[in-house]
Parts: sequence; structure tokens; C-alpha cells
Amino acid sequence: MASIRDLVAAIRQREGVEAAVVLGRDGLLIDGQAVPGIDPERIAAHIPPIIGPADELGATLRRAELLTAVLEYRGGVAIVSAMSSEAILFVLLTPQANIGQLLFELRRNRDHIAALV
Repeated sequence: MASIRDLVAAIRQREGVEAAVVLGRDGLLIDGQAVPGIDPERIAAHIPPIIGPADELGATLRRAELLTAVLEYRGGVAIVSAMSSEAILFVLLTPQANIGQLLFELRRNRDHIAALV
């Protein structure tokens, strides 16, 4: 069976992926890989303040909790995906990366990925 480390490595090897980070809902790093200059622990610490308000908005809209958020920046795209009640996956992509294919695969494999964490 694959491990969290295998998942992170597989995502990180995709073309255009600069970071793949799995973190707990508390913001602590579980595992992560990134290009030089990007700190997975620092990324992990910044994700929980995004998830909480997004979950609250989902409740207000009667849509339940956040599953995936796509944040587009001038220099690329970040995907924040709740894999389980305990773990979150963060992926940082270059502007040229195939975001659609990655989003499709994350959605299709959410249950399998959640079983790893």
C-alpha cells in the first residue's frame, strides 16, 4: 500500500508542481516536498486560517465543509484540498501546469488519498 510520502512524491514529480504538502488541520506538517526556497512547514502553518472561514461560508450557504479551493495568484496557482477530517493537501503549481487534470485526479481519488492519511 502506498504511503503519504509516496503520495507527496508522486504529486511533486508532476510537471509544473513546485510544492506538495500534507498537513494536519492544526497546521503541523505531516509530509512535504518543495523546490528550493519554499518551506513546507511555513506553508502548512498558513493553511488552517483559510480552511476555517471557508468551512463557515459553506455552512452559511448550506453546502457543507470545504473540499477543494483553488487560489490563483499572478505567479501561479495553489490548490487546497481537504482529504479527511484530519488532513489537508496543498499543491503549488506554476502558471503553465495542467491544473484541470490534477483537480480531476484529486477529486476522483479523494477516498483513496484519505485512506493514506
